[in-house]
Amino acid sequence: MAIDLNQPLFVISVAAELAEMHPQTLRQYDRLGIVSPSRAPGKARRYSQHDVDRLREVQRLSQEGVSLEGIKRILELENQVAALQSRVRELSEELERRPAAQEPRVFAAGVSAGDVVPLPRGQRPTPRSQAVVIWRP
Repeated sequence: MAIDLNQPLFVISVAAELAEMHPQTLRQYDRLGIVSPSRAPGKARRYSQHDVDRLREVQRLSQEGVSLEGIKRILELENQVAALQSRVRELSEELERRPAAQEPRVFAAGVSAGDVVPLPRGQRPTPRSQAVVIWRP
């Protein structure tokens, strides 16, 4: 059975101990939106292992002299990269599921009129158009 690293398990005191921080620091990071834990009924904070790992990363960056605003931006960018990597994986898997006989079709888009014209295989577009490769089922 795999352990879910995003499962909110730890109360603030345990998470603070695991991250080697003071609980008040965790509250401050939550207010600033740096690390936002889940909320249990009654609004009690619950931290996952992923949250604890992020807290350790925040601590490391802080010790290297990065400001809290800088840390927040770094974490946002890391989340964005992870989301994009996930999307690339999804699209790659989708491409792998397509039949191998399916080839891309090439079209030329007119620069001035914007018309779309299919090009025969091996023919190049005129200088006044651009070639666009489109996958069609």
